[in-house]
Amino acid sequence: MSSSNIFHAYDVRGVYPTEIDEVKVKRIAMAYATFLRQGHQPSAVSNQPLVVAVGCDVRLSSPKLKKAVIEGLTEAGVSVIDIGSVPTDMLYFAVGYYHYDGGIQVTASHNPAEFNGLKMVRGGVEAISGESGLKEIQRLVESDANLMAMVAGEVETDVVEEAYFDFLTHFVHFDAGQTKKIVANNNFGLSGPVAKRLLTRLSSSHINLIELNWQADGNFPKGRPDPLRAENRQETSELILETKADFGVAWDADGDRFFLYDEEGQFVEGCYLTAILAKSLLEQNPREKIIYGPFNIWAVEAAIESAGGKKIMERVGHSFIKSRMKKEGALFAGESSGHYFFRDFYSADNGLIPFLLVLNILTASSKKVSELLAPYRENYPVSGEINFEVANKDKLLKQIESKYTTGTVDRTDGLSVSFDNWRFNVRPSNTENLLRLNVEARDRQTCDQKTAELEALINGLRADGKFS
Repeated sequence: MSSSNIFHAYDVRGVYPTEIDEVKVKRIAMAYATFLRQGHQPSAVSNQPLVVAVGCDVRLSSPKLKKAVIEGLTEAGVSVIDIGSVPTDMLYFAVGYYHYDGGIQVTASHNPAEFNGLKMVRGGVEAISGESGLKEIQRLVESDANLMAMVAGEVETDVVEEAYFDFLTHFVHFDAGQTKKIVANNNFGLSGPVAKRLLTRLSSSHINLIELNWQADGNFPKGRPDPLRAENRQETSELILETKADFGVAWDADGDRFFLYDEEGQFVEGCYLTAILAKSLLEQNPREKIIYGPFNIWAVEAAIESAGGKKIMERVGHSFIKSRMKKEGALFAGESSGHYFFRDFYSADNGLIPFLLVLNILTASSKKVSELLAPYRENYPVSGEINFEVANKDKLLKQIESKYTTGTVDRTDGLSVSFDNWRFNVRPSNTENLLRLNVEARDRQTCDQKTAELEALINGLRADGKFS
């Protein structure tokens, strides 16, 4: 079975049903079960089967693919806890909290409606990536091996939301009686309603969520459910201004990414939110390690240094960050893409905890969101992520590097080049046929000038026909 086009750096993803379908997903689930069993340490009860949690997002193909996953796991001898349609972070919670041997979430995250895929973890919510098992699973999928077990696993269903809410209360320190008006863009997923039910559970009736794109809808009627894309931000910004909200939030379709807007409707870049969260967490946990990606680093590094934390840069990708988090025992990690990871959440990414932490910060401060952000925005302006469709990405990266030989080069993830008053990162996407550019500087004029310079360079290289 050929599957090379759907196995990526840290997940499985493709167009349904042309690239990924029930047959492939069932075989992948069987290979995953075999992979888990090969690395499993026998317990005192040697005949006890492995137990894996399975959930799915709201995509129209997700129930069918979840059924195929469950069939594959059980036929391979693994017992399944089916937790239904849930945000991805709730699947991670189930695996960590109940000490399951692994978990599979059927999701294509923020990709368009025609995509679907699998995010897979081991026990302890340990990530499975190309460097930690995904290639072995792919090898098993494409082999002729008989992956069926002598004894099939069993299937149970469970609702884990109440236990999840109990767990999340440990992150809540805000004043439940302080009035806040928040525009909440659910992007047709599940996280917004989950957040609302959590606030009800916390008796936080004074926190009013103004609902946007609230009903779960796997058609994603307004297009690609990715709040990071500039074209998807306008309606959230406009509703904040129209309703005079205190701030706005958004989640992507599977709920493992979180995004913030200030009271003026301005989108908050991930590096700035990482800086604010890192500073707040370090004030409560001094001298801890904070991990961040290489896109825009100066605001984050300034926040970590001012709060006495320890800086660690790591490449992007939830599996890479999770692995580094566990290795370092880091307190927190943030990515510009909207993923935020917490040691107290099994070193995994979570879309609700940042929401709760923002409420903690804002109810403890008399400042508006824009006022908290002002020092970072003024001293470390950024371009925001700019994407280019490029086929021959590696060759283009070499051409870009040849134009900036006087800077300091870092290859933690893609190509980063730093100068005294500006820097840039350009890297190939791990999930799409895109080259992603991020620029930052010490002043807005330099940031805008260098961004335009790099855009012109990349577009010029693409136009010559060699790289597009």
